[in-house]
Amino acid sequence: MSDYLADVQRYDADADPAIVDKIVKHLGIALRSKDASLVSCSDKSERDRVAEKWCGKKLGVTGDDADNVVETVCQAMKGDRNKSRVTFYYLVAKELGKLGDL
Repeated sequence: MSDYLADVQRYDADADPAIVDKIVKHLGIALRSKDASLVSCSDKSERDRVAEKWCGKKLGVTGDDADNVVETVCQAMKGDRNKSRVTFYYLVAKELGKLGDL
């Protein structure tokens, strides 16, 4: 858990550990797989999956709004070769103003 929090804090120094923990619990077993624990911004199907599953189903944001926020976070994290799914999801929720909804 502390590794996830430390990574999120690189982008948001005031990140709430409880919210990060909720994202970790939401992702659950997927985080055990190296591939599933990362987001690939260069893969359109991966970006679409994040927009549909995380933005749409979990956060209630769909369509262009979801696609745009995923692209915004991809740009914010472009310096990271390996983009942590926990950090990515946190930043998407933050960008949408939905951290409190988690």
